[in-house]
Amino acid sequence: MDYKYFICDVFTTQRFSGNPLAVFPNAEGLSDLEMQKIAREFNFSETTFVFPAELGHTFKVRIFTPTTELPFAGHPNIGTAFILAQAGFFGEFIDEISVVFEEEAGLVPVSINRDDLSNIYCELAAPELLSLGKTISVESIAKILNIGASDILTNTHLPQESSVGLAFTIVELASYEALKRVSVDAIQALQLKNQGLPADILLYVQSYDDFDIRARMFAPLDGVREDPATGSANCALVALLSHYSAEIDGDFRWRISQGVEMGRPSVLMGRSKKRNGQVLKVWMAGNSILVSEGALIV
Repeated sequence: MDYKYFICDVFTTQRFSGNPLAVFPNAEGLSDLEMQKIAREFNFSETTFVFPAELGHTFKVRIFTPTTELPFAGHPNIGTAFILAQAGFFGEFIDEISVVFEEEAGLVPVSINRDDLSNIYCELAAPELLSLGKTISVESIAKILNIGASDILTNTHLPQESSVGLAFTIVELASYEALKRVSVDAIQALQLKNQGLPADILLYVQSYDDFDIRARMFAPLDGVREDPATGSANCALVALLSHYSAEIDGDFRWRISQGVEMGRPSVLMGRSKKRNGQVLKVWMAGNSILVSEGALIV
């Protein structure tokens, strides 16, 4: 049987930048094993498979890395919504479209619009409230990242687990130079996991140029040495920064750069809402662009 697929680059308006994604918009009939093999064959950080909704919403979406299934991820939701809109699955696209994807982590609302240049622009809402987990010492994480302890900042928060649907260890660095020097392999990521923290690591530095944040994300245990644009990790970061902000109430926005060091620059737009000291909602948005389409014989 032939299964139609589309490949797009997410969090960019330029082909061959951003984060590549394969989307199977009609995945009925594929088994778990087949989806995992297909994700490994494409070998992108994620591949998505779209099914009819089971809970009365728009679609059910399943997300696979080359090695495992994820309960939620950012660029797969943005890219899947883009492909479905681009391919006409929502009918004629004139005004804003609001859809809800059913995923393992919960319901993921996505709004689909066009920006000022008429490019499709999607924004997702994270499926869970912020949850914070364990911290790790500066000395331990510095060894894992192959940088010095002085390269790590703790003014805002310690290196810490953070999640709004998918957990990451989040570390703030002191400079962009330190961010560029970081390297993480599977053995080092396993050391982090053995200490009870997520082996997926988001590193960031606060920036004061065209971006508010510059970030990198490593997930070698998931078959992703480095990811060029990670919506779920940056959602967790936005929630974390909002939580630790001194402001009790606020609507915060961040323009985030990722993937530059890989030669795949990406732009992610994050925002959050905080009321009475609690982070109530986090959103992540960006553009996508179609790269190719084809059929897979299964």
